Amino acid sequence: MAEKVNQQVYPSAPTNKQPSKDEESANSLFDQELRQKKRIKLGIYIAVFVVFQVIVIVAFSLTVMRVKTPKVRLGTVMLQDVKTGNQTSPSFDISFTTQVRIKNTNFGPYKYESTNVTFTYQGVTVGQVSIPKGKAGLCSTKKVNVAVSVNSNALPISTTSTTLGSELGAEVLTLNSHAKLSGKVELMFVMKKKKATEMNCTMPIDLSTKTVQLNCD
Repeated sequence: MAEKVNQQVYPSAPTNKQPSKDEESANSLFDQELRQKKRIKLGIYIAVFVVFQVIVIVAFSLTVMRVKTPKVRLGTVMLQDVKTGNQTSPSFDISFTTQVRIKNTNFGPYKYESTNVTFTYQGVTVGQVSIPKGKAGLCSTKKVNVAVSVNSNALPISTTSTTLGSELGAEVLTLNSHAKLSGKVELMFVMKKKKATEMNCTMPIDLSTKTVQLNCD
């Protein structure tokens, strides 16, 4: 009987298999595609950032850096003393207090020069008050308290004998006020732009109730 010979099989040593040219080409193509995708993403991020910056700059230019003309107006008129004649001998001598308000809606102060507020009747100056130079802060209103006296001393006889007599008979005396303010708006402490503003107000004075209804433009 033939003897069985025990044969032990040993695993062969691992061999270092070199990648084929096709595998190398596929890996290189994959790396190129990966780098290209990264560049595309980076380009998209840069484009989004640039667009965002443009939007911010445009919005900043249209709001903060836009220079608007300040407004000057009279506040409430409080009559202090009212003396008037009659239709036969028409005249008036009136004193009142009010505020000159300079409204600045800019994102920077408005520095204005001194000026005068003139009060007229039928185009003739009947009173005047001075406004010293000053500054209205950013997005604020500067209020200047003034005391005013107006009278009919400078009116020609033709005016007093006709128009003034009629208004005193109707107990409504209509005055007008005018002021022009010149100055500069300062933005970001570097840019200064000249701005002038003007006020024209109609002031009907109700002599029976001693009240004034302002109409300004």
